[in-house]
Amino acid sequence: MHIRNVDLNLFVVFDAIYTEGGVGRACFRLNLTQPAVSHALGRLRAMFDDPLFVRSNHEMTPTPLARQIITTVRQALNGLETTLTHASRFDPARTPKRFVIGLRNNLEAPLVSALINRISTVAPLVEIATVRSERANLERELAAGTLDVAIDTLLPISAEVRRVQVLSEDIAVFARRDHPDLRKRLDAKTYLRLEHVCVTSRRSGLSFEDFQFQRLGLKRTVRLTCQNFATACHVVSRSNMLLTAAESVDSVLGDPDLLQCLPCPFPITPHVNYLYWHATAESDTTNQWLREQLRATAAQMEESRSGRKKRSSTRTRGVPMSASVPAE
Repeated sequence: MHIRNVDLNLFVVFDAIYTEGGVGRACFRLNLTQPAVSHALGRLRAMFDDPLFVRSNHEMTPTPLARQIITTVRQALNGLETTLTHASRFDPARTPKRFVIGLRNNLEAPLVSALINRISTVAPLVEIATVRSERANLERELAAGTLDVAIDTLLPISAEVRRVQVLSEDIAVFARRDHPDLRKRLDAKTYLRLEHVCVTSRRSGLSFEDFQFQRLGLKRTVRLTCQNFATACHVVSRSNMLLTAAESVDSVLGDPDLLQCLPCPFPITPHVNYLYWHATAESDTTNQWLREQLRATAAQMEESRSGRKKRSSTRTRGVPMSASVPAE
């Protein structure tokens, strides 16, 4: 078999079926009719003398051969796309482009707001979409291009996914502004006596904060576990419960003055975020531009936060109910 005798569009169909898990969804992704996609799959099966996909529980499950060749196919397709991109370099001022960013909800409000402010004038035709991606699917989505980049905590991912640290946040404790037990300060004894709200996407297992407490031999009383920080902030602003989280989460509350932000009375390590992208997008100028904007935005956020801490420390020295959290 020689490449000059092969229709390369067949591999685009192969990648779409593999990514979407079915012919119907591949049709929608490629904007092709079902007979056209089915015909292409038939040609692929004849070419490789292998079914490539078998139907199982309403999905097309890849065969061992399909799993063996998918990485090479994707690298080749991305290489061709990168070549075309270089031929017509991305111009943020003139090129319409939609970027999809995988992002956890605690960072969405502050990061996206700062990013839009940064690029709105220099990239007027660029659209930003943030989505929540399951961590188990992160590498698959980056490889498939359904995510351009993602920002998350440190994850066990293969070398095919590149990463760089972009934002480190101290862990703080949030309480309602007029909390009756926090008129002077938040000490360790009071912290453990009060009830807590925990935000986690896990159905079971320890949250980031509770894992840290377990290492210290501590256990707090969690009264409410929820999925997003907006809910947690609203509950805390209307109760005597506490929320322990990265210091940026108060940005999800409509009126941040409802909460006070206090230093955590225990040595909890900062929450470190990483920017992820796939190796096939390493030299893609469009993806490079997005990564540069995100890294610059994160650096600007850290610089701004550091400045606020210094001003607040000077202004409220000796007063424990500061609106900012001193660095660990």
